[in-house]
Amino acid sequence: MEHLLDNPAWHALVSGNKHLSFGNDEVRYFDREVSPFVAFNKNNGANFGILQTLLPHAGPVLFISPVEVEIPGGWKVLKVISGFQMVYDTRQPLQEISIEIVHLTDEHIPQMMALTQLTNPGPFAARTIDFGHYKGVFEGDKLVAMAGQRLQAFNYTEVSAVCTHPEQAGKGYARQLLLDQIKRMTAAANTPFLHVRDDNERAIKVYRDLGFSTRSNVFFYLMMKN
Repeated sequence: MEHLLDNPAWHALVSGNKHLSFGNDEVRYFDREVSPFVAFNKNNGANFGILQTLLPHAGPVLFISPVEVEIPGGWKVLKVISGFQMVYDTRQPLQEISIEIVHLTDEHIPQMMALTQLTNPGPFAARTIDFGHYKGVFEGDKLVAMAGQRLQAFNYTEVSAVCTHPEQAGKGYARQLLLDQIKRMTAAANTPFLHVRDDNERAIKVYRDLGFSTRSNVFFYLMMKN
């Protein structure tokens, strides 16, 4: 039986992120200023065709699959990114937060965009903040680290956009932000999960140390209409 995290974007688009989604009962997508993710009720060629008709722009869009797939004609694959899906599966006591963490709002979007463009934690657009609960660490008035949430698939919440300015690396900011997100999500009776590139060994180690374990492989297909 398929687990809902085998198709996390779809389940987010029809549950916790439904207010940000567009489409129909078979194909759904986010506004491109929020997120490039698209998803299908069933991953088949017919739904790729429906998406091509429904999508109001040419892309790029991002499609997630737990297995490698053949993208049908009508779409040009720009990049395939392989990674791991990790789920928080411990209830051990978490360390206390020891730094000041600031709620991020619309006024911080320019700095959030600059930081993600520098560090490339994954797709981040002008309205990605609409997913909610983005928080950051500042050095003076400069945003130097942040993390937030993205896909809300029923009672599973995705940690996303975990990034630190290279000049501030090694200070533990990402770990503190992750602790804060885990505490918030578990307090709401949600299970944190995340996606990470399979070659990002440093991040994977941090996630494991905090209580995440690898659930499955995951493949991200960045693609555009032909």
